[in-house]
Amino acid sequence: MQTQPALPSLPPLWPRFLGLAGLLPQALAMFALLGGNPEARYVALACAFAYAALILSFLGGTWWGLAAASGTAPRWLWIAAVVPSLIAFASAYPWMVGEPWPQPSLVMLAAALIASLGVDWQLRRIGIAPSWWLSLRLPLSLGLGGLTLAIAYL
Repeated sequence: MQTQPALPSLPPLWPRFLGLAGLLPQALAMFALLGGNPEARYVALACAFAYAALILSFLGGTWWGLAAASGTAPRWLWIAAVVPSLIAFASAYPWMVGEPWPQPSLVMLAAALIASLGVDWQLRRIGIAPSWWLSLRLPLSLGLGGLTLAIAYL
């Protein structure tokens, strides 16, 4: 089903509001790290890692739901919908085997969150996502990906 994307429009109020609120946990983790309290450092890093992995997996579930609702989803979308959870799991590998953590894991998650925009763009291009999809996904993916990357280097 190839259709031309409609001009971007603003997302409805609730997705916009709740999506932006979804940046708060990562922002709070970053502020905790900037606060310089060594006792809070590990908790803030662990929370930032867990939240980025959770949201990345959530994106995959969203893509799966859009694929199921469309009834005509291309095969690549079903595969793409599973990849975020696999990346989230793989990003924990350094931590599981005692390698340096969390910087490599956070960088991997940040890159995946930002790269997810490629799938979102394709969803809009083929007409599976609503016209406002990219105007929601762009600030959220760049915001969470950017915060996660900043945390990796704090």
